[in-house]
Amino acid sequence: MNIAFIGLGKMGTGMARNLLRAGHQVAVYNRSRAEAERFASEGARVAGSPADAARNAEAVLTMVSDDRAVEEVVFGTHGIASAMTKDCIHVSHSTISASLARRLTAEHAQRRQGYLSAPVFGRPEAAESGKLLVVAAGSGALVDACRPLFDAIGWQTFVVGAEPWQANVAKVCGNFMIIGIIEALGESYATLRKAGVPPLAFLEIMHALFGSPFIANYGRTIAQEQFEPALFALRLGLKDIRLVLQAAEECTAPMPLASLVHDHLLAAVAEGLGEMDWSAMTRVLARNAGL
Repeated sequence: MNIAFIGLGKMGTGMARNLLRAGHQVAVYNRSRAEAERFASEGARVAGSPADAARNAEAVLTMVSDDRAVEEVVFGTHGIASAMTKDCIHVSHSTISASLARRLTAEHAQRRQGYLSAPVFGRPEAAESGKLLVVAAGSGALVDACRPLFDAIGWQTFVVGAEPWQANVAKVCGNFMIIGIIEALGESYATLRKAGVPPLAFLEIMHALFGSPFIANYGRTIAQEQFEPALFALRLGLKDIRLVLQAAEECTAPMPLASLVHDHLLAAVAEGLGEMDWSAMTRVLARNAGL
């Protein structure tokens, strides 16, 4: 397919590279042009703006940080909405609010363009190796049309609904589950340290019990306090918890644990940890335990 890829951060870089490896024609755009220039030698066309990247594309994939960044890429002066042709599909891989996903669905429909939400789960190394989990929602026909793209970036695609915003709710609930594991590890480690039990010894037990790569990876990170460089910045984790609480309020579904985690993340940002990995939130839990 002839596609545009916008947003070459830690996740987008690997995703765009795998689309090129799969044989797709790719135009790339990044706010920092130097990041995009690296793809020229790999066969990508380096675009001067989101609109330039979107011209003549069959699909435009966006992977940027938050609602504001997506709005700028789509509706800004040089945004993709004005450049996409009729029937071109915008696939948003970003973790955004359900309300913005609904707006994108309506705006693209008005222009007779397609829209899918397809956020992903996985670390940057999973993006580089094409091992992401893709969570898609939207028209079945559009999902089928984009499956070759999803197959290039991930090892499994889950379709969770016919309305794009449903994928965004699934994504933020999934991120809540991950930060919930981090919360549980942080609280447990604080108690274990005060009891004189080595956290890594406890982690071996938990890995045997649950067999979860998230528990194994974050368990080691927290035990060894290796919070830099960040694989997922704490400030973005705070953004995602705000999104899950917003979705919960829309659905009148109380999420008391999410509210607790929100406050711990906010406290971590207040302590200057916003650019560290979101597992650095556990420093707040350790401090609360007097460690």
